[in-house]
Amino acid sequence: MSEHLIRSLDRLSRVRGVKGSMYVAAEDGLPVAQLLMEDVNGKALAAFAASLARKVSGASAATDSGRVKFIQMQAANGVLLICLGGDLLVAVIADAMVNVGLARLEMMRAAEAQGAA
Repeated sequence: MSEHLIRSLDRLSRVRGVKGSMYVAAEDGLPVAQLLMEDVNGKALAAFAASLARKVSGASAATDSGRVKFIQMQAANGVLLICLGGDLLVAVIADAMVNVGLARLEMMRAAEAQGAA
């Protein structure tokens, strides 16, 4: 696993409210690198993030809306954030009160870091 990827995930884990972050293979939904709290199921999160990214990207293509860059799914007990970029997705699971703007900034940096890996 590349040191660049781990450093990026470490920066994401420092955002208050983040429970876990991971790089996910966009094609098959497998985790590539992850930093997760114990109660987070990494395999399920990776598969769900990849599936959601494919569905949203398909809907965007069908409506001629352009390339999807970021997905935010707000639920009663938390947030799922997905940054799409290249062969890897960056997925974050966080508390409902997370600073989404800061998390997104770090996720965009993490997506860029995959090119340096």
